Amino acid sequence: MEAISAAKPIIKVAAICGSLRKGSYNRGLLRAASQICQESISGMQIEYIDISPLPMLDTDLEVGGKFPPVVEAFRQKILEADSIIFASPEYNYSVTAPLKNAVDWASRPPNVWADKPAAIISAGGGFGGSRSHYHLRQIGVFLDLHFINKPEFYLNAFQPPAKFDSDGNLIDESAKEKLKQVLLSLQAFTLRLQGKN
Repeated sequence: MEAISAAKPIIKVAAICGSLRKGSYNRGLLRAASQICQESISGMQIEYIDISPLPMLDTDLEVGGKFPPVVEAFRQKILEADSIIFASPEYNYSVTAPLKNAVDWASRPPNVWADKPAAIISAGGGFGGSRSHYHLRQIGVFLDLHFINKPEFYLNAFQPPAKFDSDGNLIDESAKEKLKQVLLSLQAFTLRLQGKN
């Protein structure tokens, strides 16, 4: 007997954190996002992509049309992903140097960001990293990244009550629910762009 409805296709999400710090709250957001997908969002898998091994962008490292192996591996991960989630901390009102470096490497011809749906989340002080979102969105215009517009997610990590534990894990239940809504929006947008809903 045929199934009444087909299961949702698996969406592969590449997760990129703009902070290299081990205890980064933004990396904690990505761990929470992965856990939420495993527990309560079917058809969506998040893979954390480490950008710390990437060298600083230097086109002299491109030899014979090839990139350094670590860059090639990173670019391949982005190419294979259905969508992207950026955890983008705010440094000096903008995106971090490691994140911009990763974005630039993957934009080298051929641009592997093109036509990918994407979402941005952030945690920090003050405005919770929100100003980094707008710079990343500007960059995304040139790269043909398609960001979801809503919901936006930026979390003041230092305003009581505690949002993270001592290991940088997200413990705030309301923040987890907001993060889940971002993931559901990214899932729906990805399926729509793929013509699957």
